[in-house]
Amino acid sequence: MGLQAHRIVIVGGGAGGLELATTLGKKSGKCGKAKIILVDGSLTHIWKPLLHEVAAGTINSYEDELNYFAHGAKHHFEFQLGRMDGLTRHDKSIRLAPLLDASGQEIAPARALHYDTLVLAVGSTANDFGTAGAAENCVFLDSRAQADRFQSQLLNMYLQAHAMHSGAGADAALNIAIVGAGATGVELAAELHHATHEFVKYGLDDIPPQQVTISLVEAASRILPVLPEGVSRTAQARLEKLGIKVYTGQKVTEITAQGLKTAAGLEIPASLKVWSAGIKAPDFLGRLDGLESNRINQLVVTPTLQTTRDPAIFAFGDCASCTLPGHSQPVPPRAQFAHQQASFLVKALRARLANKPLPAFHMRDFGSLISLSSHTIGALPGGVNIQGRLAWLMYLSLYRMHQVALHGLFKTTVLWCKDMLARTSGPSLKLH
Repeated sequence: MGLQAHRIVIVGGGAGGLELATTLGKKSGKCGKAKIILVDGSLTHIWKPLLHEVAAGTINSYEDELNYFAHGAKHHFEFQLGRMDGLTRHDKSIRLAPLLDASGQEIAPARALHYDTLVLAVGSTANDFGTAGAAENCVFLDSRAQADRFQSQLLNMYLQAHAMHSGAGADAALNIAIVGAGATGVELAAELHHATHEFVKYGLDDIPPQQVTISLVEAASRILPVLPEGVSRTAQARLEKLGIKVYTGQKVTEITAQGLKTAAGLEIPASLKVWSAGIKAPDFLGRLDGLESNRINQLVVTPTLQTTRDPAIFAFGDCASCTLPGHSQPVPPRAQFAHQQASFLVKALRARLANKPLPAFHMRDFGSLISLSSHTIGALPGGVNIQGRLAWLMYLSLYRMHQVALHGLFKTTVLWCKDMLARTSGPSLKLH
């Protein structure tokens, strides 16, 4: 028997993990230089920056999802369905939790999966900072299932109003509150405003747009606090022009079934509540067999993206803390940097397979873009602010670049044409 191929196990099928598995599969899996295994707790992938549109119902998540088994078969990697919940470094194995069906019945028991090189790309989850009532009364937008849940709740509000008030001449009211005015919260607020007008087009006009109150609550002194002040001011002016209520400098201390309470004594009524303030890496990363992690569970890695205490384990994206030479802060948890790190790791892991020295990751900041539904704003390197059609085209290209990394240019072009046809021939809002 010949030597077994080097086993590269990638945990996490988000944007970065899936791009890495796809490219490594084509470059090293196809020719037998390595066995590439991708692990994820879901059967399908959707690009996380789309989740605010899924939640608002302005895109159908099932049309944009990708099946891991089918994609792996085509791109020469193996997919394993499961959620990692432990690590044993001395025998190079990860532990996968039991597989459960929708009713909680066990499909398969807990199992171990061996690796020669392990790459952790499990992303991040919302951080509610232990705020009273947040877990019980808020929807989080960490996954497609959560976004679908919010969309279903929103649609049900309109269906209920339509059934109860149709022909009665009474207008129902709806209050929505979003905690956290980072990119997700700001984009969701604008997309929900757009959705309220789309409902009217389809006869669900018993909750008129003017009767919908959308509140955006931020603890920092301005919205989009990590972006340049000019972008923040422009975004807030645009949101307020749309009629969205923006509260800054308001730390939420309690969330009830009726609404939000802040440290300053403000009470905001809300029947639908979304938490989008802060992130943390999944809790299990903070107890992984002695690996170094920070206070939000991110694994600390070197500029080669190797963990500080085990060179056979890499981590990148939102679940990793990487401070590069000459930088005072870690690489920000943004999609463009996860994409860059995935591309870097293709080269680094192929160098590892060839027993060559590993290169160091270098970050390039291409700026930031924020979609306010029909209006896009952003900032380019050098402090240049952009908005309008150019910004919109650049924002659209981000998702298409992700698709190119997964499918290649030809198929991405076909998918783009399909999406354009769907927008003109189908409903502009998900109504089921």
